[in-house]
Amino acid sequence: MSTLYERLGGSQAITQIVSDLVDIHTQNPRIAPRFAASDLPKVKHAAATFFITGSGGPNCYQGKDMLAAHKGMNIDAEEFVSVLDDALQALEKNNVGQREKEEVLYILYSMRRDIIRV
Repeated sequence: MSTLYERLGGSQAITQIVSDLVDIHTQNPRIAPRFAASDLPKVKHAAATFFITGSGGPNCYQGKDMLAAHKGMNIDAEEFVSVLDDALQALEKNNVGQREKEEVLYILYSMRRDIIRV
């Protein structure tokens, strides 16, 4: 059985999905303020390498874990759902199959506890 990384199309396809996702985030009024002062190419690279590694691709991610990366951001449940909605939109834009969309969203949702403030 192939990995999610392989079924998504490998590094190049995942990098495109992530690039689209960050672009969608910057247009989403609920999330866009988080990116106002960000170095978007750096954000895209970090998110892409995280996604590549997390989906079974080469271990290229060297950034913070989710808890550390989101500490102090005070992300609430509504904002988290907006991120998932944007992720689904990016996956659909890139013609990702239903099974893979479900797996990606499941993985993202599984990080909820490390991202949402309590």
